[in-house]
Amino acid sequence: MAVIGRDLPQSIQEKGLEVRTFMPKYGFINERRNQLHEVIRLSGLNLIIDDTDHPLIIKVATLQPARMQVYFIFNEDYFTHNITKELETVTSPEDNDERSMFFVRGVLETVKKLRWNPDVIHCTGWITALLPLYIKHYYNDDPAFSECKVVYSLFNDDFATPLDKRMVEKLKLDGFTDDDLAPLTGANDYVELTRLALKHSDGVVQCSKEVNPKVLEAVKESGLPFLPYVEADDRAQACIDFYKSL
Repeated sequence: MAVIGRDLPQSIQEKGLEVRTFMPKYGFINERRNQLHEVIRLSGLNLIIDDTDHPLIIKVATLQPARMQVYFIFNEDYFTHNITKELETVTSPEDNDERSMFFVRGVLETVKKLRWNPDVIHCTGWITALLPLYIKHYYNDDPAFSECKVVYSLFNDDFATPLDKRMVEKLKLDGFTDDDLAPLTGANDYVELTRLALKHSDGVVQCSKEVNPKVLEAVKESGLPFLPYVEADDRAQACIDFYKSL
């Protein structure tokens, strides 16, 4: 299983699943303190976002004592080298659409280079919302993901600044059609982004007690398998049972 984003599920790995976690290398993450190091064999690929090349740099750390590998996706155009108090998604929200595109493509390219075929990819946090779209269309013919199920998590993590108005145009450069992008009608806000994620996901998990009512309504409309909120102590087993049901 691959987990993309926050809430690292050490308790899931302790129950016997092989878990690898991927997250952005935000500026607030202290590389020396957390013993991050670049993995040369995974780095070096250029990802084209809006007709511009952006080098992909992969750094890795190991969570002890769980011995869980955490892969950090980095590019200096979207993430800072300096230690900051606020996330780049807050300090430069005008880049959030491209930041998400780069992150999710960086994750999937890294999974391919690892020669690892996850059974489930669990997306956590809105920055992962484009991953279901990419895995079901851009990477749909890749054998690494042919049997993979995509689960999307719901949090109380709305964002104030809408994504760039050219977001649809940028996504179409990667070959997506109007139908693929149908939930994006121009508002490009949190609800529309979540609707886009739901359109291409296989299941949904509610990870916060409080979630935007419009998002919960969208889940109901989607008809997707849904795991309602479960307290933290019981969440690992509930998620494992949910994965198996898919």
